[in-house]
Amino acid sequence: MAINDRNRPVYMIGVAAELAGVHPQTLRTYEQKGLVTPQRTSGNTRMYSQADIERLEFINELTSEGINLAGVIRILDLQGRLDERDSEIDDLHRRVRRLADRVHELETRESVSSLMGEPHATAIIRYLP
Repeated sequence: MAINDRNRPVYMIGVAAELAGVHPQTLRTYEQKGLVTPQRTSGNTRMYSQADIERLEFINELTSEGINLAGVIRILDLQGRLDERDSEIDDLHRRVRRLADRVHELETRESVSSLMGEPHATAIIRYLP
């Protein structure tokens, strides 16, 4: 399932509650506490995505282990922050790889310059990508 499909709201509250294994009122409570934010139709009907269902399953797992809703909120907040950091780290790794490639390219050009002697190398280096 594609990322966009996971976030597409397709389940009404009754179906979402059944899939998540909770009562619809529990979903309303979770929404009130900010644990899940279903999208709304023009008629104000709550619609849940597959990502929402997975989040609800995770919440159920935590509460079944004895963690109260305040703890669940804290865990979800920390998980979100961890996901953001992971994304930042991935971006930094990509940037480091690009810089390493650029350094290698510049070192290669410098090596060519030293092998060919300065007057000829300058003309050749201009034509290197």
